[in-house]
Amino acid sequence: MKYVRVTKENIDEEHICCAISNNSDVQVSSKKEWMKSCFKDGLVFLKSVERGKCFIEYVPAENAWVPIDAKGYIYIDCLWVSGSFKGHGYSNDLLNECIKDAKVNKKKGLCILSSAKKKPFLADPKYLKYKGFEVADVADNGIELWYLAFAKSATLPKFKTCAKKAKIKDKGYVLYYTNQCPFNGKYVPIIEEVAKKNKIKFKAIKLKNKKEAQSAPTPVTTYALFYNGEYVTNEQMNDKKFLKLAKDNK
Repeated sequence: MKYVRVTKENIDEEHICCAISNNSDVQVSSKKEWMKSCFKDGLVFLKSVERGKCFIEYVPAENAWVPIDAKGYIYIDCLWVSGSFKGHGYSNDLLNECIKDAKVNKKKGLCILSSAKKKPFLADPKYLKYKGFEVADVADNGIELWYLAFAKSATLPKFKTCAKKAKIKDKGYVLYYTNQCPFNGKYVPIIEEVAKKNKIKFKAIKLKNKKEAQSAPTPVTTYALFYNGEYVTNEQMNDKKFLKLAKDNK
């Protein structure tokens, strides 16, 4: 398998594996604009040259759009290999490139979000454990911060206080999200319209920069849905899923 690193110089020509379409598609355009704003902070997007979901995205943890204290670490936004790409060792290829990059830049190690049991859009804990990762911190909603340190003396990464409880005061449905996930460009407006049409109390809060994301009341900032102050899910919803959730919560 050959891989290519997406940069500010080639991003307009390259496809991004998590949203494969043309640049005028809102999912693609929103993701690419987010990436362009993050390249200056050291964002790396390494992907298969073939079209499909096979990529890793990472950034120095100080610049990650998540509320963590992990100075000196690399934070992995996403490691995604699916479909026909699974089972060929490509996840190992991508992770090894990230490790090599981190060591060249004298980082303490890597960190990434997961959970005790596999959740949608989060790293598989079984794979992380197999690769030597361990749990460094756990938020009250079950989201875990895993780490792979290069030295036993390395300080462990941890969640910021604002994210540990993963609770808010607002009533109704409140969604925190960023354009890091391309699906939000399409589905957040759909949910807003569905909620309005069905008179469901709903508010979407877009985290527009890393400062806002690093102060968020949730470990997962790409998509975090709350209901009456309690964390519900990080799984992106379409109109049918949201309406079912709202019906179940009546």
